[in-house]
Amino acid sequence: MAQKLTSCFWLKSQAEEAALYYAKLFKSPAPSINRMPDGSVLTAHVDILGTIFMLLNGNDRHAPNESFSVSIDCKDQAEVDYYWDAFVGDGGEESMCGWCKDKFGISWQVIPEALSRTMGGPDQAASGRAMQAMLKMNKIIVADLEKAYAGK
Repeated sequence: MAQKLTSCFWLKSQAEEAALYYAKLFKSPAPSINRMPDGSVLTAHVDILGTIFMLLNGNDRHAPNESFSVSIDCKDQAEVDYYWDAFVGDGGEESMCGWCKDKFGISWQVIPEALSRTMGGPDQAASGRAMQAMLKMNKIIVADLEKAYAGK
């Protein structure tokens, strides 16, 4: 069955560049580029971890902001590091608690599995310690979450 809902990133004439960037980063098939009669790019569609996103060449009136983000569930620290370092290291910027922006202004939550395991664990005191540790982080560090959860 085809995907029924598709999120759209409104970008500043960067749809093709962004689609190629995301396809490479997420090891996806080549994006679909839709051109206007004059050859300029209108939209691009790219598969990001099994979900198709549309990228629209917009204008400066509607820049991406933190009110919309994409969350990436990461299995371990290596996967967190891969995405975080790619976004932030290539013109993006860090934020707090696992949030960052890529060079196109799109907000991402780069979240390790350990976050839900430690903050949602059965021991409320341990979960509280993990929450306090996470609130001090930009990129989530799994070892630090686990230490806080264990009370070390």
